[in-house]
Amino acid sequence: MKKRPLGRSGIQIAPLAFGANVFGWTVDEPTAFLLLDTFVDRGFDLVDTADVYSKWAPGNSGGESEMVIGRWLRQGGRRDKVVIATKVGMEMPGGKKGLAKKYILAAAEGSLRRLQTDHIDLYQSHNEDPQTPIDETLEAYAQLIRDGKVRAIGASNYAAGTLEQALAASERGKLARYETLQPMYNLYSRAEFEAQLAPLCIEKGLGVISYYGLASGFLTGKYRSEADLAQSARGKGVKKYLNERGMKILAALDEVAKAARAKPAQVALAWLMARPAVTAPIASATTVAQLRELMACAELKLDAAAMERLNRASD
Repeated sequence: MKKRPLGRSGIQIAPLAFGANVFGWTVDEPTAFLLLDTFVDRGFDLVDTADVYSKWAPGNSGGESEMVIGRWLRQGGRRDKVVIATKVGMEMPGGKKGLAKKYILAAAEGSLRRLQTDHIDLYQSHNEDPQTPIDETLEAYAQLIRDGKVRAIGASNYAAGTLEQALAASERGKLARYETLQPMYNLYSRAEFEAQLAPLCIEKGLGVISYYGLASGFLTGKYRSEADLAQSARGKGVKKYLNERGMKILAALDEVAKAARAKPAQVALAWLMARPAVTAPIASATTVAQLRELMACAELKLDAAAMERLNRASD
């Protein structure tokens, strides 16, 4: 499988990332281990998580996803097969949040402990923190990189203006640079990323690992009416897509999928992989069968006509 550069970090990754937000929520630990084994056995490597995953599930407080990954890594022989990406900044128990230097350094230690590893490959700011000077945040990351605890850093949920300011601060202060951006981007949600963020990432050489690549499952085609929303725990997040534009996109996915002898989800991810700014979309799965189906997207090459059909439907 041909790897793609993760910005200018020197890290190479396969063109599909696994979203571990489901661990400790809709996926139990034995299943998580099977999913991770299946993923790496097929040559994929980037596993994306965050310290806050999956705080929202009943009885959780955050850190559950990292702990599952850590116990999987502890089995041995796995660390050099994966690129571990995690995040900091969202609110944790006790109101701990943000991107202040002291907090980042402490949060990194917590993530390293839960992940049972001595380094994080990609450490990402989970969201913007207007209360903290960007130089302070970047100094924290620079220290972690110097100490060998982090290989590269990235930003998630950053507006184009904020990202541009951060890149300028890195250059000005000779500090660690955001090498990646993790934005919401899929066939339905295109405008915000394509207008300003995509051109900036291309210009500055940032890798893009987009989340919600399947729009919370809507682009799999299994949600076509409000009656379908009860199929899963994520169903309520799909209701906003059930409109005329959403149906047009599903119709285009069905058409392209039929011609390619593929599934709508595979086509939606293959479309993302073919976009000029995207390094690897992130997708989650709750069963091995589901994951195998998603991984097949890496072998699906959409021709110009298929790309145009999807672009027209989702414009």
